[in-house]
Amino acid sequence: MSDNSDIEEEEQGPNLGEYEGERNDKDERHGYGKATLPNGDTYEGMYENGKRHGQGTYRFKNGARYIGEYMKNKKHGYGTFIYPDGSKYEGNWVEDQRCGQGKYFYINADTYEGEWRDHKRHGQGVYTYAETGTKYTGTWKEGKREGAGDLIHANHKYVGQWKEDRPEGKGKYVFDIGCEQHGEYIPVEQVKDDKGGEEEEQQAVIIPKWKAGVVTAITLAPEPDEEEEEEKKEEGEKPAETTEATEGAVEGGEEQAPAAETTEGEGAEGEAEAAPAEGAGEEAEKPAAEEGEQKAAEEGQEEGGEAAADAPESSEQAPATEEEPAAEGGEATDGAAEEQAEDAAPAEEEAAAD
Repeated sequence: MSDNSDIEEEEQGPNLGEYEGERNDKDERHGYGKATLPNGDTYEGMYENGKRHGQGTYRFKNGARYIGEYMKNKKHGYGTFIYPDGSKYEGNWVEDQRCGQGKYFYINADTYEGEWRDHKRHGQGVYTYAETGTKYTGTWKEGKREGAGDLIHANHKYVGQWKEDRPEGKGKYVFDIGCEQHGEYIPVEQVKDDKGGEEEEQQAVIIPKWKAGVVTAITLAPEPDEEEEEEKKEEGEKPAETTEATEGAVEGGEEQAPAAETTEGEGAEGEAEAAPAEGAGEEAEKPAAEEGEQKAAEEGQEEGGEAAADAPESSEQAPATEEEPAAEGGEATDGAAEEQAEDAAPAEEEAAAD
């Protein structure tokens, strides 16, 4: 889509057209005022020393209008321009030019949001095609895709380099099914068939041709949160206890049950030999006491120590992992590439934009 950039405001003279509003000591338009210009345009807003300066609204006789900031008679700062065809730009201006961050709404419902310079898409930006949902996100240069960029479709995307608004050089297609195809786009010249000209020179156009390469699985770098969860999981697998000698001799008893120490890395075997840990509970103490009484009766000794109880069980939870599905896209109006996902190898041939 083309951007409207040829609508100009009538230059403001000291007493051009009809004016109602404030003036300064030099009888210049200064402060708030309304003006009707000779060409039929109107302006309502702030003036400074005879020039539009500050917030104002300029209405063109063809239906276009600008609502925003001015500086010395030029659109400068943030403003919204509504064009006669219904398209609209919202964003920053520098000396009557779209410049900086801004969003353009096209008449076919396409949008571009990103950086501008001299009325053209320039820098980082995202162009979205309303009809297909395809979008290009990447670098622009003087209104054309140039440099690194992604063409994102519904179930796959192309990631690679662009030149003169077409893919060129090495890149890859990434599919939602979990694979990616590497390759490169090679520029091929084709003669454009012009039926209108008989003796006129035939114009050569460059068509990008995809040279498919190896197909590999998608490799995803682990998210920082997943790495932390993995470390916690590894730590949780180590025995939670380093059991110490228990102090649990029976009151008045002369002997103590031997305390078994378990160090990190020892498994359930070490835990089974350990003396009862804290919180073994009354249920573990009762059978131990009864066993001690029987043993004392048989051997004729006084009541002995407690028997060892098993160490408590530990539980683990595997960290949940999330995967972000890969999306894909391309430009519709500039000739978006169509991929054949059934063959897992795209046959995209993008024509250069108008």
